[in-house]
Amino acid sequence: MIRVDSHPRLRPRRPGRRLAVAALGAVALAAAAAPAVLSNGQSIGTVPANLSGAAPLAAPAPPAGWNTVWVEDFVGAAGSLPSSANWIFDIGHSYPGGAGNWGTGEIAAHTNNPANVSLDGAGNLRITPLRDAGGNWTSARIETQRTDFQPPAGGVLRIEGRLQLPNVSGAEAQGIWPAFWSLGAPFRGVYTNWPQVGEIDIMENINGANTVWGTLHCGVSPGGPCNETTGLGGSRSGFSPALQAAFHTYAIEWDRSVSPQQLRWYVDGVQYHSVSQNQVDATTWANATDHGFFVILNVAVGGGWPGAPTASTASGRPMVVDYVAVWSRNGTSSTPTATPTTPSTGTRDAYGTIQAESFDEQQGVIVVPVDGGGQKIGYVANGDRVLYRGVNFGSTPARQFRARVASGAAGGVSGLVEVRLDSPTAAPAGTFAVANTGGWQSYREVPGSLSGVTGTHDVWVTFASGQPADFVDVDWLTFAH
Repeated sequence: MIRVDSHPRLRPRRPGRRLAVAALGAVALAAAAAPAVLSNGQSIGTVPANLSGAAPLAAPAPPAGWNTVWVEDFVGAAGSLPSSANWIFDIGHSYPGGAGNWGTGEIAAHTNNPANVSLDGAGNLRITPLRDAGGNWTSARIETQRTDFQPPAGGVLRIEGRLQLPNVSGAEAQGIWPAFWSLGAPFRGVYTNWPQVGEIDIMENINGANTVWGTLHCGVSPGGPCNETTGLGGSRSGFSPALQAAFHTYAIEWDRSVSPQQLRWYVDGVQYHSVSQNQVDATTWANATDHGFFVILNVAVGGGWPGAPTASTASGRPMVVDYVAVWSRNGTSSTPTATPTTPSTGTRDAYGTIQAESFDEQQGVIVVPVDGGGQKIGYVANGDRVLYRGVNFGSTPARQFRARVASGAAGGVSGLVEVRLDSPTAAPAGTFAVANTGGWQSYREVPGSLSGVTGTHDVWVTFASGQPADFVDVDWLTFAH
C-alpha cells in the first residue's frame, strides 16, 4: 500500500481475489486450547494449540449427526505434491483471461514447484513463499477440484481447517498474506462475475498481525448491499499463542436449517461473527448462495491490502495446513446463534485515553502505524465501525468526546465520526465532522458534544460519509464532563 501523502492512497482492504477491487474480511478470538463446539452443541474435543514442530492431528471424525462430505489430511511422502485428484494448481499471475496479479495486486508467481507447495511427510501441507536472488517472488495457490460444497436442503455445512500461519512478524512479515477461503462455483471458468457469485473468507491475515479476518463478499462492486469492496466481515485480535506461533482451527458454518439463513465464523470452536440472509435483499443472497463453492488455500505476497514486500520480508516461511474437512448435517428445528457478546463490566475508563486500535470488534478498518511510534485505526470509510466494550462513564454525565484524527482525503471528501451506545444502529449520542487535516500523519484533536452519558456502556464508534473514499484515521479518543 502507498502511504506517502503525495501519492494516491490505496485502500488496503482485501482485494477481491478475482477482480481488481479491494475487500477484506474478518476472523478471530481464541484460546490456546478450547473445546470446539458445533452449532448443535456437540463437542469435537479440545483443539490444542500445538506449537511449530508438534505432531499433526488427524482430521477429526464428524460428531454424531454430522456426515463427512470431503476431507483432506495431507498424508504423503515429504516433498510430494498434494493430490491432483483433490486439488487444482493455479499457475502464474492470473486465470486465463482473468485480471492480472489475481486481481489483488499481489506480485508472486504461483507455481506447482514442491519448493512452494508440498507435503512435509508428517501429515501437513506447506505453502512457502520464496524470493530468488533477483528479488522475484514465487508462492502457491491451490483450489479444490470439487465445486459442490453447500448445505443439504434444510441442513448445515461446515468447512474447517487447522492451520499455522507463516511464522513472521514485524518487518519480516511485510506483504505476507495467507488465506483459507472459498468462491462460488459459477466463478470457475468465467472469472469476471465477482462478487455476485459469493466469496466466503474463512481466514485471512496480513503482515504477521495477530489478527484474523473473515468476510462474506456479494452483490455488486463498489458499494451495493454487501458494502463492497469491504464486504460483510469482522475480525478479532490478541491470540495466545499467536496465530504465527501455533496451529488454530478456522471454520464457517452455512446454515439453511434456520430462517433467515445464516453464515457463522469460528476460531478454535468459538463463534465470533455471523451474517444473516435478511441483511441483504433476496436476489443478492440467492446469487451468492444458490450453488456450491470450492475451497482455496494460498499465500500471496504483496497486493493492495498488505502492501508490497521489502528487502526485510522473510523468504521461506510456510503456511502449514494440517487438514481441511467439509461436513454436513440435516436440518433441525433451531434458531440462529447470535454472535457472542461480553457483558459490559466497566473495564474501560471513559475519561482515560482509549487507544483506537484497542477495539474489541471492528468492521472495515485496518490497524496501521503512527509516525514516531504506536498504532491507529486507518483507511476508515463510510459504513466502517469499531466497538469498545465496558466503557464506564460513572454517575456524573459526560457531555463531550474528543478524538485525535488525521486525514489526507481529497478535496470534497469528508465524513462524520459518531458515538453510539450499546448498538451500532442506536441513535448517535455524539457526532463531529472531519475533512482533510493536511495528511494521513497530520493530526488534530477534534471535539464533539455528547448527550449526557452515565453508567457503563458498550461504545460503538461509527463512520458515515456521502463518498466511498477513506476519509479519516483515528489515533485515540476520550470523554469529558
